[in-house]
Amino acid sequence: MSRRPQSSSQLSDVFLWRLGVCCLGMGCPLVHSADIDKHSVAWNSTGSRLASGSNDNTARIFSVKNGKTVKLVECTGHSKGVDQLCWNPSHAEQMATASGDKTVRIWDARGNGRAANVIETKGENINISWSPDGNAIAVGNKSDHISFIDTRTMKIFAQKDNDCEINEIKWNQSGDTFFMTTGEGTIHVLDYPTLEHAIAPLPGHTANCICIEFDPKGRYFATGSADTLTSLWNVNELICIRTFARAEWPIRNLSFSFDGQLLAAASEDQAINITYIETGDVVHKIETPDGTFSVAWHPTQLLLAFAGDEKARDGDRAAGTIRLFGVAEKSRR
Repeated sequence: MSRRPQSSSQLSDVFLWRLGVCCLGMGCPLVHSADIDKHSVAWNSTGSRLASGSNDNTARIFSVKNGKTVKLVECTGHSKGVDQLCWNPSHAEQMATASGDKTVRIWDARGNGRAANVIETKGENINISWSPDGNAIAVGNKSDHISFIDTRTMKIFAQKDNDCEINEIKWNQSGDTFFMTTGEGTIHVLDYPTLEHAIAPLPGHTANCICIEFDPKGRYFATGSADTLTSLWNVNELICIRTFARAEWPIRNLSFSFDGQLLAAASEDQAINITYIETGDVVHKIETPDGTFSVAWHPTQLLLAFAGDEKARDGDRAAGTIRLFGVAEKSRR
């Protein structure tokens, strides 16, 4: 039996060894489009597609294979920026986008860049989540109103108003519980599909609780906050078991690696911390020129995509760059 590394340096060495020949520092640039802020990046369930949502009212879908990237589709039709996107967990070619134009749009990665479905909603949408069984999409707007869309009929079947700021929404891995992070620093836990509160709000942070992410192994979830802390929770006990205090600015976005051992945190810091969750040690730090909006681990490989506030060389425009950290495994014949 191998012995668990005891020090941060040993953990870092093990992590970099697992990556193989990795791209250290800022990572490999994937795509460049001048004057575009990339708000969201996400892999599909198989890792064959990577999507980005931007303030230029578009989403883009890429193929990543053997370390090479190809833009497959540019998704057009929104009249305002794409604030967040997500993939169907049960259909690798289906993606949904949330926009300030008061619509949710469903896309087929094999299509021509036009939405397969358009669902009108009540307000300017800022967050979106797809249920684990693929049958529902939840979308939240700036008025803290959540709409639930049946993806079999493409119609809204339930709605929920909230009396506090709602920042991010997610189902747990089994799909029977729905979580919402709030401006009060709490996490609301609802039974699904009744949408009744399962317990009293969890007091997670001392400031705005911005983001939430679930471990793909179903053991933990993590929350990030304006208090600069990342908290790790036992998903069954709903108890905070560890807190990571490595950032100096608010945590914007979180992503677990496919094996549930590593947690990447995007923040306004000029670095992405990658933390080994069992000890809280930072095993690697990816230096970035500016803050990061979004991070996303590949679903089967130690390959991290990220995007954020990076500026073009003139310093006045957004660079529109997505970067990859790590090396994609070569496909087996």
